[in-house]
Amino acid sequence: MKKVPNRNQFSKILGLSLITILLSASPLIAQDAAADATAVEAVAGGGDAKKGKALFNQNCAACHALNRKMTGPALENVETRLSEDEGLDRDWLYAWVKNSPGVIKSGDAYANKVYAEYNQAAMTAFPTLSNADIDDILAYTAAAPAAAPAAAAGDVQSAAGGNGTSSGVSNEVILGALVLVFGLLVVMLLLVNKTLQRIAQANGIAIEKDDAVKRTPIWKAFAQNQFLVLVTAILLLLGSAYFAYGWMMQVGIDQGYAPIQPIHYSHKIHAGDNKIECKYCHSSARVSKTSGIPSLNVCMNCHKSVYEYTGNPEGPSQEDLENGYTNDFYTGEIKKLYKAVGWDEENQKYTGESQPVEWIRVHNLPDFAYFNHSQHVSVAGIECQTCHGPVEEMEIMYQYSPLTMGWCIDCHRETNVKVEGNEYYEKIHAELSKKYGVDNLTAAQLGGLECGKCHY
Repeated sequence: MKKVPNRNQFSKILGLSLITILLSASPLIAQDAAADATAVEAVAGGGDAKKGKALFNQNCAACHALNRKMTGPALENVETRLSEDEGLDRDWLYAWVKNSPGVIKSGDAYANKVYAEYNQAAMTAFPTLSNADIDDILAYTAAAPAAAPAAAAGDVQSAAGGNGTSSGVSNEVILGALVLVFGLLVVMLLLVNKTLQRIAQANGIAIEKDDAVKRTPIWKAFAQNQFLVLVTAILLLLGSAYFAYGWMMQVGIDQGYAPIQPIHYSHKIHAGDNKIECKYCHSSARVSKTSGIPSLNVCMNCHKSVYEYTGNPEGPSQEDLENGYTNDFYTGEIKKLYKAVGWDEENQKYTGESQPVEWIRVHNLPDFAYFNHSQHVSVAGIECQTCHGPVEEMEIMYQYSPLTMGWCIDCHRETNVKVEGNEYYEKIHAELSKKYGVDNLTAAQLGGLECGKCHY
């Protein structure tokens, strides 16, 4: 009978692996059990925390957070706190949510206390919310936050793919193997050379070394050949002129320029993920020559409530982690915004101690070139991405187009002008169409290439 000496070792390894898997899975089992217990507790309390989260985000999140003061107080465990500290029950909460101004006018002591504490800003009434809806919201405010497991999953993902080679052989191993193969080839060539020399000496063939022959240095031979010197000089002059012309033609062209701003602003998050229209922030692009730099008050329209960045519930991507774009990074940039405008998060008011933000301009035309945003945006109806590129994908804003004179001229030659419905210029359009023999007139055919249009 054939012996298998490693059978006992294999059994031990299999047993240890099974124990390791069970130990690794036990925290997840305990975590799922805790989550189930929380869900059962929420249902027992008369509400669904999952539905409550959706209702909270839809109706409450603009003024309230769970763990911090905003326009209104923090709402984490609000029912328990009001019951223990103020002796208020759920019926009082029903009345408050559905008609807070009415509760205040009734003379309720706690309602008037909150009303005075928050600068007499009465909470919006929600008469359409049923008691069951309010139960769901209260269940959500009483549930423990579930952010830690998502962060742990993100850490596991980061650890698994930290070196960018989650599967397959790494580049270092392949490079090392190639170097080893090259070294073996060199050794083999040396051995073959030595073997051939020994064979030649054994057969009586003498190997002579031509050390006595004196050759002219290559530089001296080149200098003595006038034709080669002339051709080389011409090639050097032509090459130098070519590269000098190419360099001078790039002066003032900053395509790809992406400065680091004092406060990081992600167009990818705002214009891409949140679908914020470009002209909401750059409102002067509709009516002015320039698109304008948005004031910080425009930022605070949203960030008065958005005080931290939660990002993707599954955690940041591997690319974002490598670039340092984590949730904490974006939250830190929001804190810079608060410092610049003088916003006190704790008391939800402005301190008056503001600081100017020294933004770095990305697109900058020379003084002798005239460009009007309103003429292109409002009249021509050109999309922002036509000139500025896919801004909804840019983490750091950069100059997408070269903005050269030739680039503008090409656009004027290729862009058709919408002449329909403009009766005032109907006769001129008809004559120009007849002159150029076309049905659709371009901006160039309407005078878009005249020097005085852009240079004054």
